[in-house]
Amino acid sequence: MTTATLESTLTCPYCDFAKPETMPTDSCQFYYECSNCKTLLRPKAGDCCVYCSYGSVKCPPIQEQRGCCG
Repeated sequence: MTTATLESTLTCPYCDFAKPETMPTDSCQFYYECSNCKTLLRPKAGDCCVYCSYGSVKCPPIQEQRGCCG
């Protein structure tokens, strides 16, 4: 069994600001406020969280092929 990567760099699709973040392991993150332009990001259609939509690494449940957080 492989350990999931917990660090992901979120990139804002509006201003291209990128910031490394630590992903939660016990829940999905549905909202994320860009610290540069203050836009509130939500997952794209079909994605379970902002990390799957805008992150450099998918969320831990997807990495471990456990499906969406719920």
